[in-house]
Order: sequence, then structure tokens, then C-alpha cells
Amino acid sequence: MTDVTSAKSARRPHHWRRDLIELAALFTAVVVADTIAKTVVRGAEGPYMLVFSAIALIATATFHTWWARRHSHAPPASDPGGSGRTPLPAATRTDDGEPVETSLWRMRTTVRDTPGSLAALCTALARHEVDILTLQTHPLAEGTVDEFLLRAPTALQANQLTREIAAAGGSNTWIERADAHDLVDTPTRLLGLATRTALDAAELPLALRQLLGRCTIHSLPAVSLTGRPTGETAPVEGVLEETVMRLRDPNGGAITIERPYLPFTPTEFARARALVELDARLGPRIPRSHDVLTLPEGNEITVRRVDQSDLAAARAMHDRCSERTLGLRYHGPVGDADRYLNHLLSPRFGRTLAVQTASGRLVALGHLLWDGDETEVALMVEDDWQRRGIGSELLGRLVAMAVEAGCESVYAVTQSSNTGMVAAMRALNLPLDYQIEEGTLVITARLGATPTRSRLSYEEYQQAER
Repeated sequence: MTDVTSAKSARRPHHWRRDLIELAALFTAVVVADTIAKTVVRGAEGPYMLVFSAIALIATATFHTWWARRHSHAPPASDPGGSGRTPLPAATRTDDGEPVETSLWRMRTTVRDTPGSLAALCTALARHEVDILTLQTHPLAEGTVDEFLLRAPTALQANQLTREIAAAGGSNTWIERADAHDLVDTPTRLLGLATRTALDAAELPLALRQLLGRCTIHSLPAVSLTGRPTGETAPVEGVLEETVMRLRDPNGGAITIERPYLPFTPTEFARARALVELDARLGPRIPRSHDVLTLPEGNEITVRRVDQSDLAAARAMHDRCSERTLGLRYHGPVGDADRYLNHLLSPRFGRTLAVQTASGRLVALGHLLWDGDETEVALMVEDDWQRRGIGSELLGRLVAMAVEAGCESVYAVTQSSNTGMVAAMRALNLPLDYQIEEGTLVITARLGATPTRSRLSYEEYQQAER
């Protein structure tokens, strides 16, 4: 709603030179009129002069009207730098015309469902020269939740803005920083999320998180890894309980979404349910892209996405792996390794990349797993194909996927003896954190940060372990 800006009216400056010119024109007109009057009275050609004078007067009046309209409706002048951009709105400029640095905010507040309540909020915002870019309303049983995207002067603090909204009648106000991605209007954003979900089943949890903001999403299967029913289910229409919503997972089980800091509205619940229904109608699907690479020794391999339809080939790969390789990957009894595959290959819990040879065999698997608010990466390479750069290739692609999905970090759980995984993580050239949890090594890579020294280097970790 960009037309709602500062309540301060823009007064047109007074130009004394224009008044002086109009006064001179009036004086000249009086002199000319007097001359014409004398000529008409004394000369024989007086009537002709009178007609010509009337025509000249009409032409002058027409020209003056055209000139005045043109300059009073002219578009804003370009900026002094010659970039051709129009000046910033009044809400982002001082009284002297200087630009004011602004910030974007997302704000949500609850008001009474009475006439004038929204106007009171807009007036409070206008007093502080806050521009309302978008506005959404979420009707509730009692009151209405108004969600704003605001452009405010950077000097305006969030707590000050919250106090002003409370004084104007807003309650349960929540505010956080926004960015340029929030400028996309809601229908366009929803269509984009629906398109991503339609192309890739693994996108559903990410689409829900982008739709609902900061929240925790858990996909709870209907059957455990041991094959026993978990009892996790949800009604077809879903359940909404203030800060928690439960939706039926098309793959069985339930999807639980939690946002403790802000209750969900019925509108948000309806949008989330629509995305889940779209996923259910389209069924299992993954992008069928293949990248053919050549290893240093000359062998060609294919890197592609896999899902549960590749379960048999993944189990055959397990059968060819040694107990040591399986133990490094699953950190437990190797006899239970096959139980995890159906879960790991499901697009509901993440994305899986596989390396396939020219003969069609799978020789490596890389997993990017959604773990609530965190993201895990895991690798396994068949013994005969290790130390050829395959693990590093898969890890780099998985990290790129995590960056694309908006993840802030990824972590890998391994053992200190798994030098291949440690080397692959260090080769990412990202800030790394090393922690020991229950005898295992957890390496966390922080994405999107400038490469810096890790909090605890691997050499320091090895010394501490000794």
C-alpha cells in the first residue's frame, strides 16, 4: 500500500520571481489597453485594431493556460547525479530534500474489528514517516491480525515502533527485519512456492518454512525404522492449535509445524494445507537431471537425484560395502543399515544424490537431510571407489543445495578416524566448528559466511581428544 505515506503535507514553495513577472505583465497589459483605446477613438482603423487585439488576447490566455498546466503536472526532475532516477518518496527524504536511510520491517499486530482501528495504526505510522508497502489482514473470531511490510527510517528502533502501535490500539505486536525478497506480493510468492513444490517433492518442507517464516517442521512417519506403527497421523482436514498445526503427510504419518513465538492464523493454516494437498495430488517426483563427469583415471560417472524407486540399487550397494564403511556411515550395528535406506531416500526428509557408473551400478550416496531447524549432510562411497574425489564432489553439490534452500549451516556426524569425511569438509573452505558428542565428531559448516579460522581447528581437536 505505497499510497499511504507520511501525514505531513507537501507544501509548494512560494516563488517571488513569478509574482513579479505577473505584476509586470499586468502593468504592460494596462498600458497596451490604454493605447488601443485612444487609437480606436481617434483613428479610422479603430474597429480593426479592436478585433486584432481581442484575437491576440485570446491567444495569450490560451498559451498561458497551456504553460501553467504543463509545469504544474510535470514529472519529478531527475536526481543531481544524472542517473535518471526519480527522487525518493516524501517519507524517505528530509525537509531539505536530503535522502534518509531506511530499513524494511515485517510487522504483525492484532486490532479490534471496529471501524477506524486500521486508520489509527496508519496514522501512528505516518507520524514517524513510515511507509506501508504491503498490508494483509487475517480475520479472527475476535479481532483482526494485520500484517505489514514497512519501510521506516533506520533511526527508528523496533521497540519505539512497538510502543507507538500499542498506543494506537495494537496488541500482541511482533516485528522483525525484512529484505528485498519480502517485496514480492503474496499471490506471486504463493505461486512460486507452489511451482517449486510441484517440481520436486523435497521442496515441500522448505516451501512451508518460507510461507510461514521462522518455524520448526517435523515429518513424522507412520512406520518406524523397525517396521512398527508409530501412531503418528492427522485428520484429513488437519489440526490448528494456536502455535502448532498438524497436517496429514501424503506419504503417511503427519507433518507438525511449530512456531512458539507467534500463533498461526486460519489464513496461514489454509495456505499450508493447500500446499500439502498439491503435493499429495502430484505424488512422488524428483527432477530427472543427470551430470556426466570424468574421473582423473578416465572413468565416466553420472551424478543424479534418487528416491525410493532406487531402493533396490542402494541395497545392492550396501551388500558390496565393507563393515567398516557401513560402520563409519551409520554409527551402529551394520546389520541395521538397510532399515535406514527407505527413510533416507524419501524426498520428504531431504534430498539424495547418487553416483552411477557406466554399467548402471550405484557406487556412492550423498544425503542432505532436513533435521528440524538444522540440516545434516552424510556420505557413503563404496570401498572400490573411495579416494577418487567422489565424496568431495557429492559434498560440494549437497552444500550448494543447502545454500539454495536458504540453510544457514550444515553439519556432519562422523568419527575422528574417518579422515576422508574430515578432509572433504575442510576442502569446502568454510568456517568449521568441531564438537564431540557422545564419542562422535560433529563438524558444522557455516554457510554464507566469509571464510575465517574455525572456533576449534581440527589439529586442536585431535590434541584435545588425546
